[in-house]
Amino acid sequence: MIDVKKILGTDKRTALMRKNIAMSFLIKGWSGVVTLLLVPVTLHCLGEYKNGLWLTISSMLIWIDNLDIGLGNGLRNQLATHLAHDDTQKAREAVTCTFVMLGVIIIPIMLLAIAAAHYCDLYSFMNVDHVLISNLEKVVIVSIIFVCSTFIFKFIGNFYLGLQLPAVNNLLITVGHTLALIGTCIVYYSGSHSLMWIAIVNTCGPLLAYLMAYPYTFYKRYPHLRPSLRYFNKDAVAGLFNIGVKFFLLQISGILLFMSSNILISKFFNPAMVTPYQIAYRYFSIAMMIFTIISAPYWTATTDAYERGDMAWIHQSRKRMNKILLAITLMLAIMVLFSQPVYRVWIDNDIRIPYLLSMLMAIYIGVILSSLSYSYYLNGMGALTLQLIMTVGAAVVFIPLTYLATHFWHNIDCIVLTMIAVNLPGLVVNMLQYKKITRGTATGIWRR
Repeated sequence: MIDVKKILGTDKRTALMRKNIAMSFLIKGWSGVVTLLLVPVTLHCLGEYKNGLWLTISSMLIWIDNLDIGLGNGLRNQLATHLAHDDTQKAREAVTCTFVMLGVIIIPIMLLAIAAAHYCDLYSFMNVDHVLISNLEKVVIVSIIFVCSTFIFKFIGNFYLGLQLPAVNNLLITVGHTLALIGTCIVYYSGSHSLMWIAIVNTCGPLLAYLMAYPYTFYKRYPHLRPSLRYFNKDAVAGLFNIGVKFFLLQISGILLFMSSNILISKFFNPAMVTPYQIAYRYFSIAMMIFTIISAPYWTATTDAYERGDMAWIHQSRKRMNKILLAITLMLAIMVLFSQPVYRVWIDNDIRIPYLLSMLMAIYIGVILSSLSYSYYLNGMGALTLQLIMTVGAAVVFIPLTYLATHFWHNIDCIVLTMIAVNLPGLVVNMLQYKKITRGTATGIWRR
């Protein structure tokens, strides 16, 4: 029998992580079920073509959802730092400034996005047949409005991450997904099979989850950290932006790498081809979900340990992280072996997922998780510059390399291969930087 305490540790900081990991497994377990159920229900509701289009629109909406200039992750680090030094006032200033600035940022973004959806030729951009989809502009605009509304309140999740309570953040996300599933089932069984209604229920669900969480969080549980204009401090904004801009650029580059693949597949092939790609991705993202549940708490815990000078904890936790990574790698290999029968049970024979696509997707997920295992520590220590350079560099070369690859190999497998290739250098650099910092030999750019 596996001794969980032996693997995860028993000190106070790790004990809090252990509790959150246990709760996150329960919460994320249900979230995984919801995600798996959403795939066949949405597919049967919309059909392969409309489903592929909705997946493409969803990937575009994620761009908006991450345009917070890194304020969310900045709050996560700043809150953990201030609370490590028992400075409640600065912690409240950070919460207030994040909330206010998110509102300031999203209004012009929403107006620009709506204008772009209205004046741009969306049908040509996404290679969509006007006969099959007659209301594309309306679907996109309605989705933008709900996503932008969620944008302001999603900082509540980052607030709980900063408190080293990732299980609560996971709960909020899961509630949103569950509401989306309920709404999708209602649309399906009502017989409407409307792309518009699918867009509404999927973008409105997360917003409702955060709106319900706000009064409990800031009026009942943590009133001493509630946002208030009295605590708006320009200096605190500057501090959030200093680290936030780096997180923002990392997020945007990550989106370009991870999510633009849907748009590229739709553009270079057709919207229907997005469906098998996304099904394979969602299947193997189960391993990513499990890895994230276990390892994500190390980010804020590392900030706490680093601020207190507890390098011994960081070294010990890295050994535990290596064991976690090995277990996840074995899990990915097993998932590849059983992928075809799982697909048949999951989606019947509606969509064919090639074995090669599954194998390449598993390798891609493995590379991403290996890189993330070091990023969590580097993020916690505020060492973002090299990550930023590598991620932006990968994002810059990704689209032209994908364009070239599709000309030599007219298959979506080439897109996954390109994603693997552009992410490998970042993994190597993350590993080297972590070793340099923890050994005390990092200087210059290796330290920042």
